[in-house]
Amino acid sequence: MTHPLAAEARRLRTEEELSARQIRERLGIGKELAQELLRGIPPPEWTRRPNAKDDLRERAVELRGQGLSVNAIAERLAVSKSTAYLWVRHIPFDPDPEAESARRRAHSKVMTDARWSEHRVARDELEAGIRDKATRWVGRLKERELVIAGAVLYWCEGAKTKSWRKQTHLDFANTDPGLVELFIRFVEALGVDRRRLTYRVYIHESADALAASRWWADRIGIDAGDMRRPSLKRHKPSTNRRNTGEDYHGCLVIKVPRSRRLYVRVEGLMAGIFAGMPPG
Repeated sequence: MTHPLAAEARRLRTEEELSARQIRERLGIGKELAQELLRGIPPPEWTRRPNAKDDLRERAVELRGQGLSVNAIAERLAVSKSTAYLWVRHIPFDPDPEAESARRRAHSKVMTDARWSEHRVARDELEAGIRDKATRWVGRLKERELVIAGAVLYWCEGAKTKSWRKQTHLDFANTDPGLVELFIRFVEALGVDRRRLTYRVYIHESADALAASRWWADRIGIDAGDMRRPSLKRHKPSTNRRNTGEDYHGCLVIKVPRSRRLYVRVEGLMAGIFAGMPPG
């Protein structure tokens, strides 16, 4: 049988949004009867006590809406999985394929790093030792060794005679400052002062060409004013370039004027290197 005050108690709760204490006072009833009459009717929002995790709960709901799993939400918010589940169990799980894929990749990387971190440290230490030993083995290059190394470098990276074009001078281009310096030292060993050479930066038009010219001039020890005007390479937005950012300085093109005989000498050096290799 329905209590005669049930309807009024429900009205006071839903329409006037009174608290349980206010309803007891209005109807003159006790606590147990009030609880019975109000069973199943949520209290008004204003009666709720502030909860320190309310913000986290709202964030959990947002993340669930973005397609994150319970485990991912718990990890993101630093709460237990059971707490995260209670917060979002009323929201259907509709994972975002991209977000889920990114989460799986990140988790896989964490697991892989944890598994192989000690191995990588040991590997890096071993490789550092090998590298240092090789560096000490080379020592200081003698002039003959420098000329041989420079000739091989030019033959790999420099301009050479083709069936359709006769090469009449030494023409070298590279992006590596170490190789550029090696080539200049090689030319100096052949008797040519580096100040006789011409230098020009070849760089994408989207980069700072003047800054790149100054950078190269500082690396090779010449005045920036001695650099030729940079040559710009047209930028294609559709190309996925990786040579960007502050570390990108373009390519340095070096020409040795009136060096036809030097080029012929390099040809002879390479012929001697090929002929001088021990039998296979």
